[in-house]
Amino acid sequence: MSILVTGAAGFIGYHVSSRLLADGQDVVGLDNFNDYYDPSLKKARAERLRSHSGFRLVEADMTSMEAVSNLFDMHGVDNVIHLAAQPGVRYSLENPQAYIDANIIGFFNILENAKRCAVKHFTYASSSSVYGLNTSMPFSVHDNVDHPISLYAATKKSNELIAHTYSHLYRLPCTGLRFFTVYGPWGRPDMALFLFTRAILENKPITVFNNGKMRRDFTYIDDIVEGIIRVLAQPAQPNPNWDASHPDPSTSPAPYRLYNIGNHNTVELGHFIEVIESCLGMKAQKNYLPIQPGDVEATYANVDALIENVGFSPSTPLEKGIQAFVDWYRDYYGV
Repeated sequence: MSILVTGAAGFIGYHVSSRLLADGQDVVGLDNFNDYYDPSLKKARAERLRSHSGFRLVEADMTSMEAVSNLFDMHGVDNVIHLAAQPGVRYSLENPQAYIDANIIGFFNILENAKRCAVKHFTYASSSSVYGLNTSMPFSVHDNVDHPISLYAATKKSNELIAHTYSHLYRLPCTGLRFFTVYGPWGRPDMALFLFTRAILENKPITVFNNGKMRRDFTYIDDIVEGIIRVLAQPAQPNPNWDASHPDPSTSPAPYRLYNIGNHNTVELGHFIEVIESCLGMKAQKNYLPIQPGDVEATYANVDALIENVGFSPSTPLEKGIQAFVDWYRDYYGV
């Protein structure tokens, strides 16, 4: 079986590809190595993947339909794990076009070719950001998510709608995974854990939004990967009990599913920083600012559907996960 992992040189894509290769799967990795953050980190991840005989890397831009079609034709893709996207809530205020290009056009190009080639399962990354103005905690996949507050969130919600349409029209099994604040070794430099760790080690102040009262469901990368692998192995099935008069957003009479993948635990940003300080053995200098446009105050995942259908619930303690990141950071940067 040949599995296409888009964004293979990205944070989650690298870890997913590594796990698939360790399990003996053949992986086709797609990445364009853009400069949203330091491409050298992406290249370092890709070099580690290249050491596996079952890995083939395609460097191309998924916004090109020709490039994506050629990839599918050349590599005989059986399953897709679509992780490539333009990430980041705040950056969507600065460069909205990047989100339309990658998260709408790029998503369509991958999905259209998945349909054309009749892949067995199209699994893709959504985001906890889709919950937007919803304050009912914990967030459930059965909740309405029609009020996003950033363009990033809106594009992820759009992905879910487009995937459902393809699932309905072409019976293509599609599963969307709403990730909750992923962290761990090889993480993204634009994420809080990376930014805080670097600043503290360099004795520079950190910027703390919402006066440290923000709450996030921090989810360790190994738990995200385990959830993806389990979901991939169980292609979405139609829900025979779906009721059109009381429609459930997370299922369908088509082969379509949505899952949250989160730690089912919400942590205040202030405590998150305290754990980093403990792991580093250093105190942070804090610069407090108000909440930023597009940010939600809290995220908290209900993972009942994930437990029921694939028998898995993320559980890595924050202290263990942050220590693993700090150990990786010190080793990778020689600190």
